[in-house]
Amino acid sequence: MIRVAILGAGIGAEHLTGYRALPGRFEVAVLCDRDLDRARLVAAGDPGLRLEAEIEAVLADPEIDLVDVCLPPHLHAPVAIAALEAGKHVVCEKPLARSLAEIEAIGAAAARAGREVFPVFQYRYGPAFAALDALIGADLAGPPVVASLETHWNRKGDYYAIPWRGTWAGESGGAVLGHAIHAHDLLCRYFGAPATVQAMLATRVNPIETEDCAALAFRFECGALATSSVTLGAATDETRLRLVFRDLTATSATVPYAPATGTWRFEARDPARQAEVDAIMARHAGARPGFAGYLEAVADHLAGRTSAAVLFEDGRRSIELVTAIYAAARSGGPVTLPLPQEHPFRQGWQPEETA
Repeated sequence: MIRVAILGAGIGAEHLTGYRALPGRFEVAVLCDRDLDRARLVAAGDPGLRLEAEIEAVLADPEIDLVDVCLPPHLHAPVAIAALEAGKHVVCEKPLARSLAEIEAIGAAAARAGREVFPVFQYRYGPAFAALDALIGADLAGPPVVASLETHWNRKGDYYAIPWRGTWAGESGGAVLGHAIHAHDLLCRYFGAPATVQAMLATRVNPIETEDCAALAFRFECGALATSSVTLGAATDETRLRLVFRDLTATSATVPYAPATGTWRFEARDPARQAEVDAIMARHAGARPGFAGYLEAVADHLAGRTSAAVLFEDGRRSIELVTAIYAAARSGGPVTLPLPQEHPFRQGWQPEETA
């Protein structure tokens, strides 16, 4: 049994639900939040869940195996490093860090401690992606060709009423970092390493420091191409993915926060193979979605089993891509990946006057 402490009762409430769906794998022992009233509300009277206001008390607890970091982005790297130095495994909400320099510091701390870091990309889990993984494994997809992504969500003044949101100092980025990062993780999972990125960013919806609109173009090392359209000014929250492989086209529903659910279309380019595609789809209809699926993979990995866990390298790749997007937007031209060690944005992409 893995004993867990959750730091932050905001998105941490959803993590708690995910852990509770796996009672044989995890025990959430501590919920830590400076606002103890909010923590009590989330705990809902659970007598086995200790409430704490101070992170230091949690890290000093020898009974805790894993610390789940659900704090504002500017705290992710320092708290993750402190948890690793205290001998804990770490689950950390996105973005894992605010720069490649912070990523390197987290990786070094994990190596010294002999502990694991699991970046949170829960969108990977659920029926659609379990089916797509199986279709790829059965050689029914072929190499990736082209993709289009839409992260079209609606964020108004109430969302930005939390002081750190919409700021470079607190949120560390805008729609590219805090919203479309999940879609871009999925894109890289299936299309592989990006080779070049071009980007246009704008702030057109809300009176904030960071961007709330983006138009992006990617070329991947395998030769595939993709586009990503991002806005926080849509009428509703919708995520749409269309992934075209040589032999298969996968088209999502528009479920915003759980794209692996909803009704997907998997269409074989050769109609004679559609029955094989449909049979595989049906076999994966019960795959755990969201945080429960993500955490099940974490538990399997820590138990030494074969798993689909999100690992530190996945988080590093996501931050490198974010860095390249901001660099491309500032330069007005394409940026090549991987980024060189001397790249000026390795210390962060935040404007100098607000970093």
